[in-house]
Amino acid sequence: MHCPLVDLYLVSALLLATLTFLASNRYPAHIVLMSALSFLLVSGILTPVEALIGFSNAGMFTIAILYVVVAGLRETGTVAWLSRLLLGKPQNQSIALIRLLIPAAAMSAFINNSPVVAMFTTAVQNWCRRSGFKASRFLLPLSYMSILGGTCTLIGTSTNLVIDGLMRQAGFKGFSLFELSAVGIPISIVGCVYLLTIGQKILPDRMGTTEQFQNVREYLLEMTVEENCELAGQSISDAGLRNLDSLFLVEIIRGKQLFPVISPDTQIEVGDHLIFAGAVESVLELRRIKGLSIASKQIFKLDDQQQERRLFEAVVSAESPLVGITLRKSRFRHRYNAVVLSVARNGQRIQGKLGNICIQAGDTLLIEAAKGFLFKYRNNRDFLLISRLENSAPVRHTHAPRAIIIMVLMLTITITGMMTLLQAALLATGALLLSGCLTFENAKDDINYSVLIVIACAFGLGAAVQKVGLATLLANQALSLSQNNPWFLLIFIYLTTTILTEIITNNAAAIIMLPIALNGAETLSVSPIPFAVAVMISASASFITPIGYQTNLMVYGPGGYQFSDYLKLGIPLSLLTATVALWLIPQIWGF
Repeated sequence: MHCPLVDLYLVSALLLATLTFLASNRYPAHIVLMSALSFLLVSGILTPVEALIGFSNAGMFTIAILYVVVAGLRETGTVAWLSRLLLGKPQNQSIALIRLLIPAAAMSAFINNSPVVAMFTTAVQNWCRRSGFKASRFLLPLSYMSILGGTCTLIGTSTNLVIDGLMRQAGFKGFSLFELSAVGIPISIVGCVYLLTIGQKILPDRMGTTEQFQNVREYLLEMTVEENCELAGQSISDAGLRNLDSLFLVEIIRGKQLFPVISPDTQIEVGDHLIFAGAVESVLELRRIKGLSIASKQIFKLDDQQQERRLFEAVVSAESPLVGITLRKSRFRHRYNAVVLSVARNGQRIQGKLGNICIQAGDTLLIEAAKGFLFKYRNNRDFLLISRLENSAPVRHTHAPRAIIIMVLMLTITITGMMTLLQAALLATGALLLSGCLTFENAKDDINYSVLIVIACAFGLGAAVQKVGLATLLANQALSLSQNNPWFLLIFIYLTTTILTEIITNNAAAIIMLPIALNGAETLSVSPIPFAVAVMISASASFITPIGYQTNLMVYGPGGYQFSDYLKLGIPLSLLTATVALWLIPQIWGF
């Protein structure tokens, strides 16, 4: 037998402890919430069905499937192509910021904003290196604008999907795809204006991770310009290959002609061999440019299909038979069914013809091989260390039109109401896999399981808050403070959710606050819809701390930000967003 009062105190203490651990940022959010859910299950406060209800929630599965859909767009080069098309080559910082923020917000309205920020972060870093801008001037506004863009549609952020799932679970109608646009678009416009004006005066110049670490391994790599290359016909300057920070165009070989000194006006032609020197991350970026491939003479003898190959780094051991002989004499291709693309020694690239380089112990080889190379040779005495480079699979540029068509069809089916978003996303995932736009391996690897665990466990915590009467108790307190005025209750719900979001995760805050909001609306006999929308917006509008929203944390390191940067830029934006949202919500969804 359980004493209701004891259960109430236990859940209250657990909730407080969970918030404290999440706010400390000492432990991963999914570990904290899994521990809390385990306590609720072991103590008997929740039954197994109640505790695990989040793992069967449609919203959580929708988020998981959307990760796979976005992976299909990225693996076909669609996302990278859109980045280059949208960002372009602006002449000043203001225009550059406009060209970043508006597309980021628009894309975040239809693609979950976490994958959008993940995609744009690398693009912005490379773009800033080429343009001479500081990444810190762009990445935090990128995160903020993607958050605001995500509030414009039901699928823009996982929080919206979670709340919609809970509303339907509670017996309410739920939300249509564009219903939230009435409040999402206005706050996005206000936020964009702020970030383009006042925000630019607040943002500091910081050194990001790519600017702080210059002593990275450098490689020399030969790339071939194919007939369909998007760089063909452009000058070196227009192609963005001039003044690259971590990548340098050493020379161009055109037939028997050599261009060792390259002018910015030099035209790139089909068949050119471009010799680049740079860090391994830059090598990966080169492979993602459509029509720019590793010189065929380096890889034509590999037995495996192009899509089955990956990039690896391997450190040569002192016992290796490769030591003391040239790559040509080592017969590396035949010995390992792999090719050496470049060699780095003591962190620096080695000049000279690749086949004539004499291998030494400790050399780091950049290798292209079948994806099973790591497992086959990781315990081999020839190498001290082998590591696979993430996202090194060749981009399937020829499949990009298919991926775009599948994405458009998915959105069309959802908008017209022919299917739910989950059904449409599942069909899109199947189409991406069957059409060759995506492999099962990449589909599996691109799902962010820790985010899904946080969401599922937060459902269980929210269920406990509801079951022991804590939600009702808090709702009554909120009603008392708001003097039974629905307008004051709306303000209280919004501000409380905002505070919770800043110290825990957005989805956890939304799941905890929604039962309180629904209880308050029921007590006042008013519509629960405006309160649910307030929870949606306030749970997403997290700008004050890096831990409140995943995208804020994603740009923290790359932008070189400090905690105070979020406070300075985020507090005014939070106040602006709250003012506009609280004014619009009651007018659009009446009490």
